Amino acid sequence: MATAEVVVCGAGIAGISAAHELAVRRGVRGVVLVDERPPLTLTSDKSSECYRDWWPQPPMAWLMARSIERLEELAEATGNAFAMNRDGYLYLTATEEGARAMAAGAEAAAALGAGPLRVHRGGAGDPPWPDTPWERLDPGLRGADLLLDPEAIRRRYPFLATDVRAALHARRCGWLSAQQLGMVLLEQALEAGATLRQARVVEVRSDASGVAGVRLAGRDGGELATRRLVLAPGPELPALLQRAGVELPLLNELHAKVTFDDELGVVPRHVPMAIWSDPVRLDWSEEERAGLAADPVLAPLLGTLPPALHFRPEGGTGSRKLLLLWAFDLEPREPVQPPSFPEWWPEVVVRGIARMVPGFAPYVRRMRRPFVDGGYYTKAADNMPVIGPHGMPGLHLLGALSGYGIMAAQGAAELLGAHVLETPLPEHAPALLPARLLDAGYRQALAAAAAGAGQL
Repeated sequence: MATAEVVVCGAGIAGISAAHELAVRRGVRGVVLVDERPPLTLTSDKSSECYRDWWPQPPMAWLMARSIERLEELAEATGNAFAMNRDGYLYLTATEEGARAMAAGAEAAAALGAGPLRVHRGGAGDPPWPDTPWERLDPGLRGADLLLDPEAIRRRYPFLATDVRAALHARRCGWLSAQQLGMVLLEQALEAGATLRQARVVEVRSDASGVAGVRLAGRDGGELATRRLVLAPGPELPALLQRAGVELPLLNELHAKVTFDDELGVVPRHVPMAIWSDPVRLDWSEEERAGLAADPVLAPLLGTLPPALHFRPEGGTGSRKLLLLWAFDLEPREPVQPPSFPEWWPEVVVRGIARMVPGFAPYVRRMRRPFVDGGYYTKAADNMPVIGPHGMPGLHLLGALSGYGIMAAQGAAELLGAHVLETPLPEHAPALLPARLLDAGYRQALAAAAAGAGQL
């Protein structure tokens, strides 16, 4: 029987980052990466490919700061082979309540180490506005700029809805090429001695000492003996854990990405990723409302839909492409590959964008058919990842990376490597252990917090 020092299940960005951490950064020999699909083709190439150092929870703030630091180091070492930029995130709200919440959240994120908060009220005493080249990486740019003067917002972003009350430009944020990042990491891992097998894990073998090996099916199927197994299969993690007899409450949500041709040039190219922080009610005609109300599937579109509608430019100055994203349907579901989306999905997203950018309204009636793809985000109840040992000795998880896998993978892989090799752990490591999700007190606290948020 073939043997491996560590088997990593899943060749998405999480699994590849884990293999890179073990083989390249920690010098482990005998790392085997297993996936039946070509690398980076299940979920890792379906995201917005963004990153942000702007988080409300201390463990996430720590994890992302470390992950982005490693991405910056890798960008410098490779001549920025994966086109990482520092174009930022622009959070928007049209309510006074939203403006107050935005200011409070900004102060909290700054206190957790995201950098200084610069508040712009439209007066002579406002701090300077940091202007930087578009689509460039400036590692020194940190913190955020909070605009509380609606007139200043309209001057700076004239394409936005005129009722925007506050805008927050978080600076240590941007996007990159996830495919190029993953290939850089994979190539380095293979050069360091890691191997890639095209197969799927169909059984986890165990004995009295814990993990004993895996049985693989597919082109490179067979038996692999190992005492250390890392499960990083993205949306397949819940099913794989179930087959291994390991309990952990996780769920999958289906998220779509709409690639849209802004042929009218409504949105300038040199903009951050824009995010609408308020709930949205779509604008329908009376005839449309009657038709939607008669269809049980479509009737929810008449109500209030969730916030976090967002878009960003895709391509350089000469491109007209935008990526539009809005997770307005968050019902958990079992993953089906490839995922499919209803024909009406892009129209709903475009209608939502028109709330934030009124110039999008003409596209509702006439637009080229956009390209839609997407994938499943695997989530825990607290929307934090699961990183570390779980279930049996030798079994480690790197998953539940939700919609932030690209940005978190480097920091998560470093933490995983410390667990696997039993080296010192950072203080926030216990907060990300999988076992927290089985703690009754923790689950009750999450349920209470969710109920309280629903009553606001």
